[in-house]
Amino acid sequence: MKNLILILALSISIVACKNKKETTDIKVEETKPELAYTSIGMEISDKDVLSAEEMMETYNNMKPGDTINTKVKAEIIEVCSKKGCWMTLDMDDEKEVMVKFKDYGFFMPLDAKGEVIISGKAFVAETPVDELKHYAEDAGKSKEEIEAITVPQLEYKFEADGVLLKK
Repeated sequence: MKNLILILALSISIVACKNKKETTDIKVEETKPELAYTSIGMEISDKDVLSAEEMMETYNNMKPGDTINTKVKAEIIEVCSKKGCWMTLDMDDEKEVMVKFKDYGFFMPLDAKGEVIISGKAFVAETPVDELKHYAEDAGKSKEEIEAITVPQLEYKFEADGVLLKK
């Protein structure tokens, strides 16, 4: 009888060990997909972006004083060589847009080039002669080129609150 109880106890313990389920906790870290852009200023996304051509159609339907909140993808033509406090973007073969940064809150790298996405307010404005000369001076234009500026210019402008610079 003792042997029977011993065999029964041994059998129960073996069966009990086999039915034991092991669980392991696997922690999955949620990662954001790496953007192909460097973010400057306010954080923005690369969704719902107008092309340069689409933006030009919008600008062509605007008059001085009109503003529109939008995002645009374009190529950098030039960045302020002193601080990076403004840049110009290529809108098509002959048109460009002057971009300044909201509240002077951030600057572009001085060597920035290539594709950017900007978010903010697009508008059309008349730029006075003294401001045009200042921009020409910042861009490193010659004295003759600066003195040749004598009339105000109707310009496409943009006040960006965020920029994505393609890496």
